[in-house]
Amino acid sequence: MADSTKTAKLTIDGKDYELPIHSPTAGPDVIDIRKLYAQAGVFTYDPGFTSTASCDSTITYIDGGKGELLHRGYPIDQLAEKSHYLEVCYLLLYGELPSPAQLEDFESRVTNHTMIHEQMMYLFRGYRRDAHPMAIMVGVVGALSAFYHDSTDISDPWQREVASIRMIAKLPTIAAMAYKYSIGQPFVYPRNDLDYASNFLRMCFAVPAADYEVNPILSRAMDRIFTLHADHEQNASTSTVRLASSSGANPFACIAAGIACLWGPAHGGANQACLEMLQEIGTPDRIPEYIARAKDKDDPFRLMGFGHRVYKNFDPRAKVMKQSADEVLDLLGVEDNPTLQVAKELEKAALADPYFTDKKLFPNVDFYSGIILEAMGFPTSMFTPIFALSRTVGWISQWKEMISDPQLKIGRPRQLYHGETLRDYVDIENR
Repeated sequence: MADSTKTAKLTIDGKDYELPIHSPTAGPDVIDIRKLYAQAGVFTYDPGFTSTASCDSTITYIDGGKGELLHRGYPIDQLAEKSHYLEVCYLLLYGELPSPAQLEDFESRVTNHTMIHEQMMYLFRGYRRDAHPMAIMVGVVGALSAFYHDSTDISDPWQREVASIRMIAKLPTIAAMAYKYSIGQPFVYPRNDLDYASNFLRMCFAVPAADYEVNPILSRAMDRIFTLHADHEQNASTSTVRLASSSGANPFACIAAGIACLWGPAHGGANQACLEMLQEIGTPDRIPEYIARAKDKDDPFRLMGFGHRVYKNFDPRAKVMKQSADEVLDLLGVEDNPTLQVAKELEKAALADPYFTDKKLFPNVDFYSGIILEAMGFPTSMFTPIFALSRTVGWISQWKEMISDPQLKIGRPRQLYHGETLRDYVDIENR
């Protein structure tokens, strides 16, 4: 963190304290309170850490007011339009776009690590068939550390590199196997002659009884979903990965922790919640009823997939995702799918209603990604696992950055305590 000559003055009980102010390359200034407790004997209070910078980072920057998302300085719309997922992975991991030779080497390393240890098949069979794929992913990813002992030493830069490549390569295989297991079909092994997105689609939808040809439009849409979810700064799951990492936990355990956090409906489960809402609406003629409910302050119903906690304007990822959604729906058609019919009509109704546009409640990335995945044939239970495999590279990039940070300390948030003060134990016969 760069030194700054600016300071903030805090007065407590008539005594002044000088706090350093650091200026980032983008975003608001940050008041450094690390010595506040030692000097003044007070904590700060920030539930949800919405006004607290927990780390230094050079990976991703978000300006919610402008609707801007940058990876290493590159706008997400340019990356989604001109790049592809594995190139974005390289960018996030190493800080710069790769040369042709670097990209070829990186893609080769990922491709040649997509298989998982054969004994891990027994882990899947230990789950009930109706287990949620996210439950399976949390367990199986955590178990990677039991099979790949040669890449768990976080003090070894080479082992960190090997673990990173392994997780980027194996998460699609694990997610696809979780899906296949949940529907009672045999696992499909990865193929080295397919690109990352096509390989994942084939592992999900191929069966031994017939050949499966990946449609390039669907593959491109899948790649964009991966790209648009690759990283999103210090969100809940990324902060979970960092907090787990701060204890020195192995990388597989840290990513499993991130997957567990992502499972929440307020985070990675938002696109699943959005599709379930569309299914609840049922038919386009019921949309006015639900629009009215969304406007009613006394009704707990909210339109899922609209607006965003960080973006106070249009979600920059949603613009690209909408283009993919239009391409996929045009390819596959929506005439016979009532959920997708509702989605298209709800989008039109909300964008035409001043109540939503004035409040900047535009369709977000979860709204469009859910539509695409539904059209492709994925059940809602697979939406969050796909998010998890997409976000893995972001978690790993943040993990690697944190491990290399000389300021690394184990995470230890403080609290505002309102419980009982000291009291003596009372024997049970006297209570």
